[in-house]
Amino acid sequence: MKDAIQSLVQKQKQYFYSGESKDIAFRKEQLQKLKNAIKDRERDILDAVKKDLNKSEHEAFLTEIGFLYNEIKDMVKNIDYWATPRKEKTPITHFGGKSYVYKEPYGVTLIISPWNYPFQLAVAPLIGAIGAGNTAIIKPSEFTPNTSMVIRDLIASTFPEKYIAVVEGDAEVSKSLLDENVDYIFFTGSTQVGKKVMEAASKHLTPVTLELGGKSPAIIMDDANLKIAAKRIVWGKFINAGQTCVAPDYILVHEKRRRKFLKLLMHYTKKWFGEEARKNRIYPKIVHEKHVDRLVSMIDQDKVFYGGGFDREKRYVEPTIMMDVNMNDDVMAEEIFGPILPIMFYKDDYEIIDIVRQRPNPLALYLFTENKESEKFILSSLSFGGGCVNDTIMHLATPYLPFGGVGESGMGAYHGKSSFDTFTHEKSVLKQPTSFDLPIRYGQSDASLKTLRRMWD
Repeated sequence: MKDAIQSLVQKQKQYFYSGESKDIAFRKEQLQKLKNAIKDRERDILDAVKKDLNKSEHEAFLTEIGFLYNEIKDMVKNIDYWATPRKEKTPITHFGGKSYVYKEPYGVTLIISPWNYPFQLAVAPLIGAIGAGNTAIIKPSEFTPNTSMVIRDLIASTFPEKYIAVVEGDAEVSKSLLDENVDYIFFTGSTQVGKKVMEAASKHLTPVTLELGGKSPAIIMDDANLKIAAKRIVWGKFINAGQTCVAPDYILVHEKRRRKFLKLLMHYTKKWFGEEARKNRIYPKIVHEKHVDRLVSMIDQDKVFYGGGFDREKRYVEPTIMMDVNMNDDVMAEEIFGPILPIMFYKDDYEIIDIVRQRPNPLALYLFTENKESEKFILSSLSFGGGCVNDTIMHLATPYLPFGGVGESGMGAYHGKSSFDTFTHEKSVLKQPTSFDLPIRYGQSDASLKTLRRMWD
């Protein structure tokens, strides 16, 4: 396998050097091919995601496919403008010169995608890689084998492997890929694995984008619309059975609103999943039995307000709401990445800041308030990747907002123009005339030095 990977990387390097992938018309054509291939295989994609995670057709289209169509459309529409060299100002010290920034693809890119949104999170970065003029090697997750197989077949039947290829396998295959001297690495996954990716990249000083995770809070201010907050949090938390990097990981609600808010959370959970979610045929599965074990270990039955049931063999964990949680509980030790929703209560706004800052900067933050001053206070006091006011998750579904983390929740961003920028190196070029040559930079006299001081003062 290692020899095959080395051969593939070299093949892609040689193809990139041919310059074909840099042509703008070529990039547009390939993006359209990708879109057509996805459309032709929609049923295969939906079926594969159903087998792997038991996602309903509605949820799978919403979270795995529809977003990609929007991304491709936006990339094709804007690529001419985004790829055009940008003229910049030139200082008087460079009189006669002209300054430009050229948009240059990196070369061979490696995209390592996770299992929670196995199709979307493999293809969304690919759109940026193609749009910027790179080649790409995709490593999908081995934990979603049916979707991985569809990705492999779709890419193999649409593009030559010298341009875009899929390499399947386990963690050892990922390691072999990371050992290669590729030109850019885009990784989506856990913070723990992200650190290993960055360590591997450092050996070749390869630039990276890390889309990680963290404990993303949902903050309910005392003036919040509780009905809307509960409705949107339940949707954002339990979609994909909580296996979403930007899912609300815990809730902070003002203690004056606790009773009403808890009732509303339970109401919407029952409304959408029924009295027993295990009987809901479209409730997603947990990806693997070991993840069921991990999630169950977080549940303190003495603090369960609703739910708490599970079935390891069927990879099922019930939508679970826990109350009176504190920072020392197991459920607050790491990102949950499952359908467990812990609730903490606070008395004043400054307590919110203290609680959130006890954890590394989260990937997302969700604030529910009708008060502009409260909004300003929270948004200016806390660092996080991105988020919403009075909603959850929807900020990542627009191509006009960059999506990414900060600190331990990641580095770099993508979606829309940010995807193009991520896979593009900005190459600075100064063009100087030869019709004249200012002697001042060659001079050694006091007069020359005096003139230079005036110019840079």
